[in-house]
Amino acid sequence: MENLVQRAFDLAAEDYDRTRRRLVPGFDDFYRAAIDLLGFPRDSEIEVLDLGAGTGLLAAFVAYSFPSARITMVDISNEMLDRARERFELGGERFQFEVSDYGTGRINNKYDAVVSALSIHHLSDEQKRPLFAQIHGALKDGGVFVNAEQFRGSTPELDRLNHDRWETRVRELGASERDVAAALERMKFDRAATLEDQLQWLAAAGFREVVCTYKNLMFAVYAGTK
Repeated sequence: MENLVQRAFDLAAEDYDRTRRRLVPGFDDFYRAAIDLLGFPRDSEIEVLDLGAGTGLLAAFVAYSFPSARITMVDISNEMLDRARERFELGGERFQFEVSDYGTGRINNKYDAVVSALSIHHLSDEQKRPLFAQIHGALKDGGVFVNAEQFRGSTPELDRLNHDRWETRVRELGASERDVAAALERMKFDRAATLEDQLQWLAAAGFREVVCTYKNLMFAVYAGTK
């Protein structure tokens, strides 16, 4: 499964950023909510780990909001990270890149923040739970995990409704049929969990102040503090 996911996102790398704003309704509020949950002073020299960083889209929001942050971007797709390398080519050692599968690997360093956007839902539930525990262990005391994520509706009926509303909305936003078809093809690899389960797993992993501050259709932004 991991190789199939890698291949799907290798192929999507070229168009990924171009289509995000149309395929994620409420794009600006979605990413803004993730930044707001970090909660550090703007001038903080924080160490940030971005899991499933892709082209560096979320990392760019973090870098702009925290000019002294040092960010390590991890992704299974080298083609995606190539776009991130291009995006941050003038940033020097402030930005680090690692091609690896965080779903099976280990987080070896300590961070002030771990962030992720639209990535962890590709893991099985059996992988998500230990990953949350591993993230908790990789955070410094007072550190925060922020996940801007896709979730499954709490019932099949609600999940179908959210999906149908999403398809309607992205077409209203101007997504082409080609872009919608490509997104639906990538969604075949999704293994999203309910929002309720994810928040419970954070608490079980030892996170405190677990909170969801944004929810729109099948997208949510939540966080927990160590």
